[in-house]
Amino acid sequence: MQVNTFRLSEHGASDVLVWQTVDLSELKSHEVLVRHHAVGVNFIDIYHRQGLYPVELPSGLGLEAAGVVEAIGADVKGFKVGDRVTYCKAPLGAYSEAHIVPEDGLIALPDDIDFDVAAAMTLQGLTAAYLLHATTTIKPGMDILLHAAAGGVGLILAQWASALGARVIGTVGSQAKAELALANGCQEVILYQQEDVAKRVGELTKGKGVEVVYDSVGQATCEASLNSLARRGLFVSFGNASGPAPAIAPLTLFQKGSVYMTRPGLADYTADRAEMLMLADKLFAVVKSGDVKILIGQTYDIAEAARAQDDLAERKTVGSSVLLVL
Repeated sequence: MQVNTFRLSEHGASDVLVWQTVDLSELKSHEVLVRHHAVGVNFIDIYHRQGLYPVELPSGLGLEAAGVVEAIGADVKGFKVGDRVTYCKAPLGAYSEAHIVPEDGLIALPDDIDFDVAAAMTLQGLTAAYLLHATTTIKPGMDILLHAAAGGVGLILAQWASALGARVIGTVGSQAKAELALANGCQEVILYQQEDVAKRVGELTKGKGVEVVYDSVGQATCEASLNSLARRGLFVSFGNASGPAPAIAPLTLFQKGSVYMTRPGLADYTADRAEMLMLADKLFAVVKSGDVKILIGQTYDIAEAARAQDDLAERKTVGSSVLLVL
């Protein structure tokens, strides 16, 4: 069977992505062929393309998509042809019309969640789920600082944390994004290019600082994140949008108030299928309840993946970006 897909033969700028026709391999016994309806665009895709997270070349690209099961391997028990599914845990290659996915990486998609919404929220929503429920536990009355509050993960996490009873202080880069963040879970917003983030956090918390910082920006925000923490607070560095965060000496954590730091990744919170499905159930429930609304800020035809990545890298996007397979 032939499908159109993006292939990567070298690391570099978005122009290294090549849209081409390839022959799919035969399904192995526990594999599923998913015909895509929508594909998610995420920063990790850019990291793979650039080589920040090295991949063996040549390679496909993309981790997240939603669609319909078109064929199953001989030993697949949990899915059948025609099932609606979503995934963000598969071999690279989601930037395509169809993709072969191991059965244990698939998640059954409820009928009342559209394919484009699923592609916009599976990876980002599961990320928010593990950050809020597994990396730490958010409780009512906590103050948290959330960088990139108007981004895809940020909008989901802010709404969800607010629903859990936390006060969310978000950082954004423009007044328009500030208004978006305030409408989606943030109680306070800091314009990080115009204000001293740590100083403003201190003012908002009466000098205490926040219990948790969620930082997907990396290099540009690391220092402010550390300086915004309360005594024995938690610094969660989970992304590198501005480049990798600098190395931090253990003694620095003591000097900042015996604070904790972690650099988590989704793969380690979904390695066990039962845990992945538990997080997915939490995500679907909070979306169905209306406490979290998924914002698809921009859509592109699948063939426009390079432009979608450039827009994301240049901070031109809000919410989630989705490639549509027409």
